[in-house]
Amino acid sequence: MREATTIEATTRAATALRKIVHRTSGVRHGPITRLISPGDLGERLKPFVFLDRISVTAGAAAQGGGFGWHPHSGIATITVAFRGVGWYEDSTGKSGMLEARGVEWMRAGGGVWHTGGPSPVAAPEGESGRDGDGVAGFQLWLALPSSLELTEPESHYVDAVAVPQVGPARVILGRHAAATSPLAPVADLNYLQVTLAAGERFIYHPRPGHSVLWLAICTGALRVSGTTLGVELAMFDASDAPVSIEAEVATEFVLGSAAPHPHPLVLGHYSVHTSQSALAAGEAGIRAVHERLRAAGRL
Repeated sequence: MREATTIEATTRAATALRKIVHRTSGVRHGPITRLISPGDLGERLKPFVFLDRISVTAGAAAQGGGFGWHPHSGIATITVAFRGVGWYEDSTGKSGMLEARGVEWMRAGGGVWHTGGPSPVAAPEGESGRDGDGVAGFQLWLALPSSLELTEPESHYVDAVAVPQVGPARVILGRHAAATSPLAPVADLNYLQVTLAAGERFIYHPRPGHSVLWLAICTGALRVSGTTLGVELAMFDASDAPVSIEAEVATEFVLGSAAPHPHPLVLGHYSVHTSQSALAAGEAGIRAVHERLRAAGRL
């Protein structure tokens, strides 16, 4: 008993080192809440440079529709569905349905266009994550290193059963405990999807060098570093220390940690690059794809 108490006290002392230094509820535009943008928190959290929380009501999801074709270069995008069904399509030729707990990953590289949105497909009654509650999830952008920012674009869909899980954490990108994501890493980072029951505790130990750390709540409330968080994003101080997270109610959230992105963020309208010359090349690639799609009658 004495040994267990000592270990617990040591753990609490370590987790107390990781402090919340910024919180935001984001800016809402219809079904999208912007939590990170490249021109604000993205500068402090890079390579995580953009995060949208997606929340589409059941009625709006039943109408279908989409967010419209738009381009990117210099980044990778990761869309994770907590519940509901979405669809996606991009200029690499990939398209399909994004099921609950599935992951759609796209590396824009030297220029790509894509679209997507909620699906009007009816969900089987009682199926987890497809129970008529609409569509909810997150889309994340990652700034690519110079070696990848102008590569050929590619995209992959990962079915829910192919995403490895350790305890309450699903490993979307990177490595956590004994689990490794099936998606190839684009940087030294982790991106987890975590679901906790009321009162359940999760201690996250970042990998060495992961001084960037944040979490964003989809539904529920957490007690972290002595602070209660609702449906919002929290950014932590720069260290390698672990963080202790306890759910006050049933809660779903995503968490990212990484080694800092070593490059400046050079921004276009839909692009993030490491230099002006790379941005110019990426935007030229975007224009070339646009012409190809228009000639094919896709735009």
